Amino acid sequence: MASRFQAAALVAAPSFPNALAWSDENLIAVASGHVVTILNPAMPFGARGLIRLPADTQPYPIGRVTREDLLTGCLLPISLSRDRRPCARSISWSPIGMSPNSGCLLAVCTTEGRVKLYRQPFCDFCAEWIEVTDLSDKLYNYLTSRNFGELDSLSPEFANDEVAQGCADSLLQSCNNDLTNSSTRKERKRRRAVVRGDISEESEACVLLPTRNGEKDSLTSFHQTKMENRRLIKDYSTCALITADKYASRSAMLSSLVVAWSPLLRFSSKNQTVPLDVSSHIFSILVAGGKSGKISVWRIHAPEYFSVEHVENPTSVILVGLLQAHNSWTTAISLVLLASSSDPRLLLASGSSDGSVKIWMSNAEQLLESSEANSAPFVLLREVIAINSIPVSVLSIAVPAESPCKIHLAVGKGSGSFEVWTSDLSGCQFDNAGAYDAHDCIVTGLAWAFDGCCLYSSGQDNYVRCWVFRGDSLCEVPIPSNIPGLRTSTDLPDIFLSCLGVAVSPGNLVLAMVRNLDIDQLNPMYQARAQKAVVEFFWIGGQQDHALLDTSLDCSKEAFLGFQANELLHWESNILWSLKKFENPEKPLVIWDVMAALSAVRHLIPIYIDHILCKWLLVTFIGSKVNLSLDEVLLHIPQTFSLVTSRQLHLLNIICRRVILSELKPEEINCQVNLEPVSAESERFRLWMKLLFSSEHELRERLVGLSFSAFKNLISHPAKTSTKSGCWSPVGIAQMEQWVARNHADGRHQLKAIVSEILRDERRFNLSGYVAEEHCNYCSTMVPFDSPEVAFCEGTQSDGTVQKHKSARCAVSMQVCPITPIWFCKCCHRWSSKLAPETFFTLPEYTLDIRGETEVSDSEELSKPLCPFCGILLQRYEPEFLLSASPV
Repeated sequence: MASRFQAAALVAAPSFPNALAWSDENLIAVASGHVVTILNPAMPFGARGLIRLPADTQPYPIGRVTREDLLTGCLLPISLSRDRRPCARSISWSPIGMSPNSGCLLAVCTTEGRVKLYRQPFCDFCAEWIEVTDLSDKLYNYLTSRNFGELDSLSPEFANDEVAQGCADSLLQSCNNDLTNSSTRKERKRRRAVVRGDISEESEACVLLPTRNGEKDSLTSFHQTKMENRRLIKDYSTCALITADKYASRSAMLSSLVVAWSPLLRFSSKNQTVPLDVSSHIFSILVAGGKSGKISVWRIHAPEYFSVEHVENPTSVILVGLLQAHNSWTTAISLVLLASSSDPRLLLASGSSDGSVKIWMSNAEQLLESSEANSAPFVLLREVIAINSIPVSVLSIAVPAESPCKIHLAVGKGSGSFEVWTSDLSGCQFDNAGAYDAHDCIVTGLAWAFDGCCLYSSGQDNYVRCWVFRGDSLCEVPIPSNIPGLRTSTDLPDIFLSCLGVAVSPGNLVLAMVRNLDIDQLNPMYQARAQKAVVEFFWIGGQQDHALLDTSLDCSKEAFLGFQANELLHWESNILWSLKKFENPEKPLVIWDVMAALSAVRHLIPIYIDHILCKWLLVTFIGSKVNLSLDEVLLHIPQTFSLVTSRQLHLLNIICRRVILSELKPEEINCQVNLEPVSAESERFRLWMKLLFSSEHELRERLVGLSFSAFKNLISHPAKTSTKSGCWSPVGIAQMEQWVARNHADGRHQLKAIVSEILRDERRFNLSGYVAEEHCNYCSTMVPFDSPEVAFCEGTQSDGTVQKHKSARCAVSMQVCPITPIWFCKCCHRWSSKLAPETFFTLPEYTLDIRGETEVSDSEELSKPLCPFCGILLQRYEPEFLLSASPV
């Protein structure tokens, strides 16, 4: 296997397949035993987040059984279970936009069968992530309200309430006496077991299951423990006596094994009827498969508005339904969205311990409108694999971008082999692309890359293999070597036992895997105490995944020492493919791996990076394959800025700042100070700098134009002003007018015309978005408009000197930013107190409605926490000791 370029140690070891998940905002989560570790792949040795799984979770009072039933086959696994600490069994990231700060939520399923959602503590200044909601509690409340789907709620043999109350009183008195008289640790353990219901010396009539997993390290105060016991016994006394089979069935319904999120789904309220009990028409589907074979389907809506300060807006979670997918444990789930038409369809692939694999399909409109949890709106499309003796361990689905109606399904099994199925859903035809004996032990991870052309598999035998399509079948190819110069001297051991998961970066240029260490071969003094597993990172940009794009590399071989010519061509092809993929405005702009690869190679072989960037600029901005030098391209493309999309301008700005001008501080670039060339190619340096300024000026003009058009419409129709949270409304109009006046020579005719029309309208002073005078946040003096980036107040006199305060201006509204926590861009280091409209980031070209006939629509003009100059997700500015995402 190729050598890793960086690695990070973990303090706990994973225990289940698919223990690694890579989020759309560039964070990695690892289900490492009793904790879930979250780290930033850009800084694996830096700050981390964690989720500690509670060891004192109370059991659900689902019923009681007699002592004789404890030894029956269906209850024997439950009665013998004594997990001291619950472990993370399955994890899954939500798409971007589900968290209150527009980040990702993390779903965690534990060995107790519980499913909870967590968010980043972006305003709590701590490392431990915050619990958002407990889906298991909601599922329990629903099942109890339906009596678990059973007709008889009380067994006739235990219809006497007096017997139940007598049994409960006897056990309560026994617990209190034991806690009072306990003296030794051994006795306390035995008597705590009596409280939990593990044994019952005083009560032989009935036993409450399941037991609590884990024990507290020490007893709490007597009164606190007594109150807890009374509550437990109260629940105990209200439970009905049920049969062993019924108890096992109820427990299986509440025991989840695997979780998975769907991509974002969105509908316009103009075309579909949004339920009244939801806050947003943007939502995602979370599914959880359990021991009963049922899959619970949850609809979770995005927050009504996004903030880095206030999180009072609750997460809307609705149980859509329960799908009886299998007759045995549901062990693997994967979701994918088919958005080839105006009617998006959601595909659900489910695998079971009985070896069967099924494909389900749902109409996204039905998922939005469903609010009754009677049956999930999924229909069986095809049973891909029938019941057999080999359980399914992992599933992975990919949809090729060039064929949105086709899917590639990989099925990992407990035998170490995996199968690949391809399907053209337009004809509902499924073809087997082969079965491959890839590993000697269970397949623990499957990850598609490069639009389903490349598949990475991992097994408990500690091997990771790469497979690519050759015609209609897969063939194994080696994992490519790393980029020269991007290796770290990670002092971590290489003594591994097993690989428990693989994941691919958003740009598909980096592969991550988590592997457990052989503790017996580590130094017990320091290594074995703090290192239980390792997350490794490998470059896969040189992967031979698909047919090469049109490449023409006419550089000397001496300039590419350490690379093979064929590998360089694949690097070029894959980087261009990744940049092209991110031109889609629907895809979150997270290109850390692309920028890291370009930056690393540029310091070694700059001519090669110039060749790649020149080719990308030609194809993206000029649209032709003419043979021009890089300097000629840099001079020519500013003339095409009005005809390209906002996303393409965002990509150009990020490349300029993070690759070409990375030696300069972002604040110096923003204020255009101290911009002397730092390299020998001073003329090209100036060309890149001029290109960046022209691109950002184009984006600012587009944002100003949208604001003026919406503001002019509000002047003409003041009753249309929306007060809904999260809806965009133009602000900073007075500051934008001054900016247009200062840049009068460079402004477009349409922009000047609409500004003149607004200035002549006296009604603008009556609207809340028009604030002409600004005051300092520190001394309350006037703040003149001198720059759209920073602001200096007029200052106060002190000992003959004038003290002026410096403040940042909002990148969206150009108004002075308040002192309260605001949004921050990790790329250009600008601040934003207001958010830009959603349509700004999807503009295909420069447009300006001079007549101001654009209607303010809640569904179209939503506020998005994205940087107007970089297009990446904004976040709260965090100190270095706290975890934050690095999109670039």
